[in-house]
Amino acid sequence: MQSWALVTGATVGIGESFTRLLAKNGYNIVLVARDLPRLQERAKGLESTFGVATKVIQADLATDAGCKLIEDFITNNQIDVLINNAGFGLNKAFTMSQLDAEQQMLDVLVRTPMRLMHVALPGMKERNKGVIINVSSVAGWIAGGTYSASKSYLTVLSESLHTELAATNVKVSALCPGFTRTEFHQRGGMSMKGLPAFMWLNSDKLVATAWKEAIAGKAVSVPGWQYQLLSFVVHSAPRALVRKIGMNVRIKQRQK
Repeated sequence: MQSWALVTGATVGIGESFTRLLAKNGYNIVLVARDLPRLQERAKGLESTFGVATKVIQADLATDAGCKLIEDFITNNQIDVLINNAGFGLNKAFTMSQLDAEQQMLDVLVRTPMRLMHVALPGMKERNKGVIINVSSVAGWIAGGTYSASKSYLTVLSESLHTELAATNVKVSALCPGFTRTEFHQRGGMSMKGLPAFMWLNSDKLVATAWKEAIAGKAVSVPGWQYQLLSFVVHSAPRALVRKIGMNVRIKQRQK
């Protein structure tokens, strides 16, 4: 039986890198995103380049209907790899943002990966085989509004499931990248001027690292020496200092 991988946020950035890596490894790909023409373009590219089969699902994961559409697909089809990658950021302070936007962020970053894992894991456990990678962020280590809180949730849940499933061949891992050259910051209207070049990560390279470490059974993947060092500093520093640094980063991102 052919193996299938489902990737949310599959048309750009980290999600698109995952589709190519998995296709190269022989997985057929289910691509999930909102932009249908882009989905179809990416699917054709995977088919022609790697000779794999693809399926595209247009879905807005900020909506109940969009999330339910993917839940039902996973329930009715064997998914061997699940990449929870869909996400977005807001460039406003919590007290200045729209409540609907904050709710949509929670729905995409928390509700959707939780529900997709909940429907995917029973089948994976029964087959005693499967991989789930949740694309979290180093932002989950700081205090940076709903985005940071959501990524913290995703990392901790991944660690919990990793431990719960330790006696099985089902792998669950959180990928915690730092600043990565994708459309994420541009879409969020975030200013990244002044960020040193060495702090930027390459999407293809970090995805390759995350996949290798997930297969090896690592609970949390932090690609890049600079972010591994940051992880040590953040987890060692006084929490008050971490909060202050995190807030300063967010303020700079809001400056045009």
